[in-house]
Amino acid sequence: MADVLLKNIQKRYDKDVLAVKGASVEIKDKEFVVLVGPSGCGKSTLLRMIAGLEEITAGELYIDDQLVNDLSPKDRDIAMVFQNYALYPHMTVYENMAFGLKLRKYKKSDIKQRVQEAADILGLREYLDRKPKAMSGGQRQRVAIGRALVRQPKVFLFDEPLSNLDAKLRVQMRMEIKKLHQRLQATMIYVTHDQVEAMTMGDKIVVLKDGEIQQVDSPMNLYHEPENKFVAGFIGSPASNFLHGKITQDTELAFQSKHCTISIPTDTSMGKRLNNHVNERVILGFRPEYLYDKAHEADKRLSIDLVAIIDVIEPIGSESYVYFHFADMPSDSFCFRSNSDIHYVPGQKLKLGIDLNRLRFFDEKTERRIK
Repeated sequence: MADVLLKNIQKRYDKDVLAVKGASVEIKDKEFVVLVGPSGCGKSTLLRMIAGLEEITAGELYIDDQLVNDLSPKDRDIAMVFQNYALYPHMTVYENMAFGLKLRKYKKSDIKQRVQEAADILGLREYLDRKPKAMSGGQRQRVAIGRALVRQPKVFLFDEPLSNLDAKLRVQMRMEIKKLHQRLQATMIYVTHDQVEAMTMGDKIVVLKDGEIQQVDSPMNLYHEPENKFVAGFIGSPASNFLHGKITQDTELAFQSKHCTISIPTDTSMGKRLNNHVNERVILGFRPEYLYDKAHEADKRLSIDLVAIIDVIEPIGSESYVYFHFADMPSDSFCFRSNSDIHYVPGQKLKLGIDLNRLRFFDEKTERRIK
């Protein structure tokens, strides 16, 4: 396997379209790295530049300490799994998996051994004589992964491979790809727009927006320690709640918005950070699970009261997502997570608490987190 190093990689399609704006990432040997972001953020373009399918406008790309900017895809020792499977319909599963090795003039005995080993790993041994049209979407995707697997490349690339599958099958395939990575200990780079997919699969996640890297970190650090408002809002489902307001200091340090005033103890690390931002506009971010119904969890400490009016309840099994607004701003929607045993109805008023220890503040102008 191999390290992959991107140094200030850029992709320009014409004078006005800079699709990737100086991406720098170090992907270590055996890591599973996920590139995630909304549609049009440049993640697939970045992956295709690593594969050699897109020309790099500027910057340097190294695979296993070798500069590969000018190498053709076949000389980079990578294998790519595409969104649409890209299988040959007239070939059997065996022939599809063996095709790349035949082009490289491998011996028939070596091809047979590699295909059968990959088929055993992916549970495809009984399907080797079938053609793709006689298989389900999940089985076809396993064939596409098997075709990459037999190559035994230095780096595996996945371009949104699960987006054509139904929800249950996506969860199953996520597990299978993760198990495959653990078994092979291979370097894998995976592109998705689904942040849940990214969180559950990646050792390290690269969050992109408008062609720029916003943060590179572990899944839990992205979730709990976002670098900016975009990361805080993009990572997590449901998304973070945000309140715009101002840091004030009359008798005490506080965050003040249209909806509430939150006193901030000055002897805490948060108080020390915000002491330098008095009279500045900030954005308060808090995740749905940081809120709670005070009628059911009145013993929680370090909290304030928020009067909420419920709009919609989404039961998802053991939990419910409860969407609400404040009385003076019905157009702004917020969310908290509740035990599904608690029954709520639209229009109901209730008092919510919020855990002060888990709040995150962002500069309103730059949207960078205040640290």
